[in-house]
Amino acid sequence: MQKLTLVIHGGAGTIVKEDITPELEKAYLNGLTDALNAGFAVLEEGGSAVNAVKAATVVLEDNIIFNAGRGSVFTKKGVQEMDAAIMDGENLEAGAVAGVRSVRNPIELAMEVMRNSNHVFLSGKGANDFAIKQGVKLEPDEYFFSQFRYDQWKAIRDSDNYSLDHTHQGIEELLRDKKFGTVGAVACDVNGNIAAATSTGGMTNKKYGRIGDSPMIGSGTYANNETCAISCTGHGEVFIRAVAAHRVSALMEHKNMSILDACNEVVLKKLVEMKGEGGLIGVDNQGNAALVFNSAGMYRGVKSSDGTNEVAIYK
Repeated sequence: MQKLTLVIHGGAGTIVKEDITPELEKAYLNGLTDALNAGFAVLEEGGSAVNAVKAATVVLEDNIIFNAGRGSVFTKKGVQEMDAAIMDGENLEAGAVAGVRSVRNPIELAMEVMRNSNHVFLSGKGANDFAIKQGVKLEPDEYFFSQFRYDQWKAIRDSDNYSLDHTHQGIEELLRDKKFGTVGAVACDVNGNIAAATSTGGMTNKKYGRIGDSPMIGSGTYANNETCAISCTGHGEVFIRAVAAHRVSALMEHKNMSILDACNEVVLKKLVEMKGEGGLIGVDNQGNAALVFNSAGMYRGVKSSDGTNEVAIYK
């Protein structure tokens, strides 16, 4: 019988227990659990992997503590610019958006791009125009405002520094802080089809319209029924240069590696060689899961029809 599996992440990086209050830890674990349950419910009802990863990602985007959707960080200009991608392993169809504003759920816009645009990747104003045409839900700037994200940006907005994600500390700690704020999901459904989704608000104080790996098919997001579905979180520039998500697929295809061995090879060897920090989640068409990271922690969860049901933060 086909194993149903959903795997999610909410970012990776220097995430250590002593830096997180018990209240915040509980909020993260509850947020991960809510996303897992939402996505897995789709699979249990016989829904597709691509709808399951979208459902899980929407829940993470709606949760202000994750750097995606509502919780997205501020750019150099003091606004939110969001990126997202989704890919269906059954037919290799994909949709992605970059630098979008006011879109409540960028992953839903990425799905619209995949299904209704005849394109793969839309950016900026064009992507927003398409969102309006498709009736994708928009929100005012106030919806995306969170005080600790604003304070984090305010601390470094007059410098050329950027910060990778969440911190609740002062400026010195902020500049040392390395948390890669991205959310994502991968799934295997009742038909053995797999899919991947990734969404992010990027880096605090980012400028020049910087785009990371999250919306790039093959770098931060990839799915192919023949091999695996992958969603990455980490220092995007390195994940782009490593073509990290597709590299896992290539190792499975050409070296006959298992999903876990291929993920370990990419995250614990290749990315380390390239000084890239972060992690990724993966699933194959048998429902086997992998959650691998080379950082101190990764917000993560996995739920399968074999009874597996776990959420975790630290190593």
